[in-house]
Amino acid sequence: MKKPTEICITIDTEFSIAGHFNNAEKYQPLSTPVVTCPVNGEEQGLGFLLDTFDKYQIDASFFVECANYFYFGDEPMQSLVRRIQQAGQDVQLHIHPVWLSFIKEAQLGVFPRNDNCANRTFNELFQAFKLCIEIFERWTGHQPLAIRTGSLWADLNVYKVMEKLAIPMASNIGMGVFKPESPQLHLDSGRHLIHNVMEMPIFTYQDDNLGGREHKKSLQITSCSWPEMKKILYKARAENIESLIILTHPFEFIKKADFQYKKVTKNRVNQNRLIKLCQFVNEHDQDFVSTTFTQSHQDWCESELTQPFLKIPTYYSVGRKIHNKINDLIWTY
Repeated sequence: MKKPTEICITIDTEFSIAGHFNNAEKYQPLSTPVVTCPVNGEEQGLGFLLDTFDKYQIDASFFVECANYFYFGDEPMQSLVRRIQQAGQDVQLHIHPVWLSFIKEAQLGVFPRNDNCANRTFNELFQAFKLCIEIFERWTGHQPLAIRTGSLWADLNVYKVMEKLAIPMASNIGMGVFKPESPQLHLDSGRHLIHNVMEMPIFTYQDDNLGGREHKKSLQITSCSWPEMKKILYKARAENIESLIILTHPFEFIKKADFQYKKVTKNRVNQNRLIKLCQFVNEHDQDFVSTTFTQSHQDWCESELTQPFLKIPTYYSVGRKIHNKINDLIWTY
């Protein structure tokens, strides 16, 4: 019997600039509410995620953004990290370098107000990553095994820096989100050694083929319908695909009327998608298993893996777009 297909749900856990750079006097960056996402006193972000994972016995990797320390200090993100760890979930490092522009100590470096980890010099990127790793170690008690760059913006320099810093794994690529300049980074799934760093891309597949024009889509809770996800899971199993990396964020499980999160409500569609995915993995444990970057570290770093490029019928994409549009238009849907 072949081993179960690995499902790794990854959660980019981050705060928000929330309009501060456009109007610093009127808007301040937001912290905890962007992650916990309270609605009528109940957490629809982190709390919902941890409860759902606990109910269906799902292990997941939370990529926690650390550069926000230079605006907020250790708290409140350190408390959120503690909650994630206490729930038995995996914590890895997420970096949005725009937060480094708040650094006041000149000896730490001067960083432009730029959130792109690509197209930076080696030295600037090395210092940025080094600072974030130090914060991560203080918050978690250990060095990260994996890094994910903000907005999945990465270039080959990112991997050179990670190699220098002895970080063994990355998950920086999602071809349906951002296409890197280097063809070497045009990766849809599997495991790929880049400058001695094992890259685990967000699983990307073909969802459209209208008029001969093919379109790639990365597997995300907020933008993939449950019928689409289920089709992908069954087809991945049939085609012997070993692992799928899935992307989400805590704030995807609410709807917000403004970037300051003053009016929010539960996003029932996205919550239902995650619940159905977790329930499916739990109930089909002979064929599928949840995993994390920590749990699979040794196996994943042992060898590279090229997986088949998966294609699904276009009508799944049409159905998903209609469903997402209805969900966007109707506040109480």
